[in-house]
Amino acid sequence: MRKEWMNQGEAAPIGGGVSRRGFLKAGAAGFVLGFVIPGAGRFAAAAQGPAPSAPNAFLHIAPDNTVTVMVNRLEFGQGVHTALPMLIAEELDADWSHVRGELAPAGDAFKDPMMGMQMTGGSGSVAHSFVQYREIGARARAMLVAAAAQKWNVNPGQCRTANGVVFGPAGQKASYGELAEAAMKQPMPATVTLKDPKDFRFIGKPTGRIDARAKSSGHQQFGIDFKPPGAKVAVVAHPPVFSAKVAKFDASKAMAIKGVVAVFEVPVDRGGRGVAVIADGYWPAKQGRDALVIDWDTGAVAKADSAQQLKEYVALSKTPGTVAKQADISKLAGAPKKISAIYEFPYLAHAPMEPLNCVVDLQDGHCTVWAGTQFQTFDQAAAAAAAGLKPEQVTVNTMMAGGGFGRRAVPTSDYIVEAVNVAKAWRAAGHTGPVKLIWSREDDIKGGFYRPAYVHRADIGLDAKGNIVAWDHAIVGQSIITGTPFEQFMVKNGVDATSVEGMGTPYAVPLNLTVHNTKANVPVLWWRSVGSTHTGFVMETLVDEAAHAAGMDPVAYRKKLIPAEHKRHHAALELAVAKSGYGKKKLPKGHAWGVAMHESFNSVVAYVVEASISNGQPKLHRVTAGVHCNLAVNPMTVEAQVQGAALMALGTTLPGAAITLKDGIVEQQNFSDYRVARMNEMPQVEVFIVPSTDAPTGMGEPGVPPLAPAFANAVFKLTGKRLRKLPFDLATA
Repeated sequence: MRKEWMNQGEAAPIGGGVSRRGFLKAGAAGFVLGFVIPGAGRFAAAAQGPAPSAPNAFLHIAPDNTVTVMVNRLEFGQGVHTALPMLIAEELDADWSHVRGELAPAGDAFKDPMMGMQMTGGSGSVAHSFVQYREIGARARAMLVAAAAQKWNVNPGQCRTANGVVFGPAGQKASYGELAEAAMKQPMPATVTLKDPKDFRFIGKPTGRIDARAKSSGHQQFGIDFKPPGAKVAVVAHPPVFSAKVAKFDASKAMAIKGVVAVFEVPVDRGGRGVAVIADGYWPAKQGRDALVIDWDTGAVAKADSAQQLKEYVALSKTPGTVAKQADISKLAGAPKKISAIYEFPYLAHAPMEPLNCVVDLQDGHCTVWAGTQFQTFDQAAAAAAAGLKPEQVTVNTMMAGGGFGRRAVPTSDYIVEAVNVAKAWRAAGHTGPVKLIWSREDDIKGGFYRPAYVHRADIGLDAKGNIVAWDHAIVGQSIITGTPFEQFMVKNGVDATSVEGMGTPYAVPLNLTVHNTKANVPVLWWRSVGSTHTGFVMETLVDEAAHAAGMDPVAYRKKLIPAEHKRHHAALELAVAKSGYGKKKLPKGHAWGVAMHESFNSVVAYVVEASISNGQPKLHRVTAGVHCNLAVNPMTVEAQVQGAALMALGTTLPGAAITLKDGIVEQQNFSDYRVARMNEMPQVEVFIVPSTDAPTGMGEPGVPPLAPAFANAVFKLTGKRLRKLPFDLATA
């Protein structure tokens, strides 16, 4: 990201110049502007050749002055439906009350400028499109001014804009809606000057979400609400063990249920086979599935067992692995103080409030998909392959989604392909019309693609003064990248970068790190904050333990270990400490402080928490966050993301927050036996942001990693027990 483009008076070039821009005529309906950023094929080009350069529209100004911004991401709670329109509105000088957002369908112009594919992930939505969306607004504004100047026969430099209106030197004025048709006939400026941050009207200001009213009133349509006329609903019986087949099935009882119209065997993810029940609605489809009699063939697939896997992982952690970082550990044996620890982390389900769903309308030569997808580009290609079509013959409409946390960004496009396969079977049987696939909550919890289970082994040596002189560390777990299109970029010398991210940095410690990438018949995937879900916990509890061994305050010890050049870490930590009252405020009896800090997705979050033990269980009362994400485009969004992340992270500490397998079968199936944090467990969370005018960094995920270790560090002060695994278990600590 070119941070210098934010400086006043500096022109922001549109990559590649005029030949790389597209401009679409919209007739009397208004003004449309779009362009393609060269370099967008950085990932796609290496894998598939140069990215297509066909442009698409990002901005529409209607005659009634309504400004509609196409949001090239998925909105599933993180606030991009407001933040991205804010960027355009800022440079456009729009009237915010007239700005609307619309989720963009799959399209080349909507690809992430830095990733080369249309996606929502890696906390990159605002960070990656910060300049892109501002330039769109600035170019649209320049063309509107040019149209007004031409109309009034004045120099464009004599005109100014404000609140969706162009003003001329002699008191003339015209709304953007009036000028839209003429503006689209103006040439696209090759360069534009972006605003200085001191002139921002929207960016950096707390702004209510565009979609808040619809969502809070129940009027917002999510993917699971959408059902086109004539659509049937499909529910699939998946194999109990991943990749298993159907030996035989009896559908007679299912077909006897009123509303059930068809039962088919269909392919499911990872080479497995399932049975789809199609009905007039969800309830008869589910009843029909429950009535199926299926004999499953599980003989040819491996059957994971969590208890056995843990034993194997612990043993493996004590053997040499693939080197990720090298450091001298010769001083470990003779160190006067030592810390040795084994950490355990279970599989985790994403468990969004809205289960997976997808509508497919398969016709001759074309397929239309409606889904709340994080991976429009992958899903469009996967749907096309499943349907026997070309990607350009598939329309993917992005629907609002009720959460995802990574589950709607699957490289295999599992539920999208499953929906297409069901639609193919429906069509092959002589039927027409759309089919809506719905996963139940149980399907979602048992359906795979979990945060991997991990084991960490750490051996740390400290000198007499408490300085860390050697740190030998091993990580054992499945790779989420191996076998995906991201492997060639994110797996180097056998090390999955996501498995080790967050280890070491920013601390100046001699870390010797090795990795064992294991295999298991359990589908794994990124989970909100990815590798930092486990590395952040390990690093921040071990640093806290080292501080205790050194006889130092944990905040002072961290400051000592963080080099001065890591100014953002220091600033976030100091802000959280200052705002919490740490070290100054007297806590209630039986309460204790806990501190942790972690950087992920280029943002730093520091937590100071206040906790106690209630009825033998840890209880979190208060959380103070210091956040350094550079410029906060919408501080309200940052606050909400940190609050939500803190609650989600709290859930990982609660008894029952684990996916376990026995005989290859996932033992959990709903919120009754897979624990998530609930409203009554929400602590008071205060969020403070370090001021900055640098280009923004990611904020969707960074609030997750430091919460659990801060909580664990507080529990140690209360009990003297070091918690080595998630979820917390004081009985075995």
